[in-house]
Amino acid sequence: MTVHIGAKPDDIAETVLMPGDPYRAKWAAETFLDDAKLVNEVRGMLGFTGTWKGNRVTIQGSGMGMPSLSIYANELMMEYNAQTLIRIGSCGGMQPHVGIRDVIIAMTATTITSPSSGIFKEVNFAPCADWSLLNAAVNAAASKGSKTHVGGIYSSDVFYAERPDLDEQMVRHGILGVEMEAAELYMLAARHKRRALAVLTVSDHLQTGEALPSEDREKTFGDMVEIALEAAFA
Repeated sequence: MTVHIGAKPDDIAETVLMPGDPYRAKWAAETFLDDAKLVNEVRGMLGFTGTWKGNRVTIQGSGMGMPSLSIYANELMMEYNAQTLIRIGSCGGMQPHVGIRDVIIAMTATTITSPSSGIFKEVNFAPCADWSLLNAAVNAAASKGSKTHVGGIYSSDVFYAERPDLDEQMVRHGILGVEMEAAELYMLAARHKRRALAVLTVSDHLQTGEALPSEDREKTFGDMVEIALEAAFA
């Protein structure tokens, strides 16, 4: 048991999926896991452990933003020995060819700053995904026929951004989408020698203004969860 995770040591699996929204964690656990059990509800940040095709899996909410994710990822790695951590969540599309409902598998995650920035000082560390997870996720997405993009994303530390000039440079340099957590997850995984990946569903688009209606999200998010699970146990 830690400050933010009330689970017993054996309650957390070595493979953890991390949606930002705790209620998405609940939905994913109830939809995809067998014998899902609530193992954490401290501060309302729900976590569940069950099995998927006989493999133990924990689905733990991370909250919104890199500072919140950093708390849960640190505790999962250092206190519960989580070895594989996959962020599953929504993102905003940034490139014209990236459409609503598409899946983005994040090879790299650019950021201005994160909770780890102070460690690197003047170094611009390049956070990247674990190759084995990345490759397995691409194969899983292909087998499902999902429209998938693989490349760099941008992890922003603000939701209500007021930097159109920054968005312009992200687009110019090929960034596929924007979200708020993956860069810190990749940094922590590198530090603790764990495997990490982000599999994201495009729920809105910064250029076109399109947004995925809430009633259409469930199936698309389901594809993302299945890709993450297939990748974790490939």
